[in-house]
Amino acid sequence: MAEQKDEPLVDVQETISKAEHYIEDNIMSLSIIVGAVIVLVGGYFFWTKFYIAPMEEEAQGQMFMAEKYFEKDSLDKAINGDGQFYGFKYIIENYGLTTSGNLAHMYLGLCYLNKGQFEDAIAELKEYDNGDDLMLGPVSIGAIGDAYSELGKTDDAIDQYIKASSANNNNFTTPIYLMKAATLYESQNKFEDALKIYEQVKTDFPESREGREVEKFISRAKAKGGIE
Repeated sequence: MAEQKDEPLVDVQETISKAEHYIEDNIMSLSIIVGAVIVLVGGYFFWTKFYIAPMEEEAQGQMFMAEKYFEKDSLDKAINGDGQFYGFKYIIENYGLTTSGNLAHMYLGLCYLNKGQFEDAIAELKEYDNGDDLMLGPVSIGAIGDAYSELGKTDDAIDQYIKASSANNNNFTTPIYLMKAATLYESQNKFEDALKIYEQVKTDFPESREGREVEKFISRAKAKGGIE
């Protein structure tokens, strides 16, 4: 009895033939798709190189003086400009697509925070896309917490401080925002919650300034809360 050979699972020639027929039948559609991709890629390149890049350079030139005024605490000039150089508001309105325009949201939010315009500060800081920036990310989130705290929205402030503390785990910003959250917990008489955070600072960040001073806060929370 002759040995029966297994049938091939795939007829390669037939598959190739079908593919060729598909391409022939759909050549117009495929050409349109390929052309669209080329146009999109080319358009993006043109947009970034010949539109966004020059705009970014202009925005950086304007941001320089606005930042200087911010550092000098000349907040009105930082916000509105000085007649020669524009302020953060103009940069946002006219260079919003640039990195500098995005950063201007954070600076403008901080200006409003320092001027006591807390609702405006929150609105601007929320517009800032921190892109997981290791330093500015926690600062911008924590500043929203400061604004909520000033408005008496304690729970919202605590949420922002906790979020800021975990945005970038480090010995500088993390213990700062943990301590702010714990202090607000104390203001709500939530001494166990406050104590838990104080002890976290003591354990995880002993070399930070907050870690070196946290023992007195631990003692206070235990005393006020009647915690052994």
